[in-house]
Amino acid sequence: MSSTKDYLPNSDALYDRVIAALETVRPYLQVDGGDCQIVGITKDMTVDVKLLGACGSCPMSTLTLRAGVEQAIKKAVPEIVRVESV
Repeated sequence: MSSTKDYLPNSDALYDRVIAALETVRPYLQVDGGDCQIVGITKDMTVDVKLLGACGSCPMSTLTLRAGVEQAIKKAVPEIVRVESV
């Protein structure tokens, strides 16, 4: 069984919009020694992100993901229905 997800191509216009939204929250993550990067956008409009640095091991990372990263992305890109950490 393959665990490879079927992501939209990197050239899809949604990527630029999601990346722009991520850029608005990244400074707050970086202040605490963390960061995040986009892994891909699935065809069901889920954005997979990887939490890096301090964010990867922080016990509050789920709250950061939902209240910070996901809300910023969904506000800027209403087509996105969910953000998941991978």
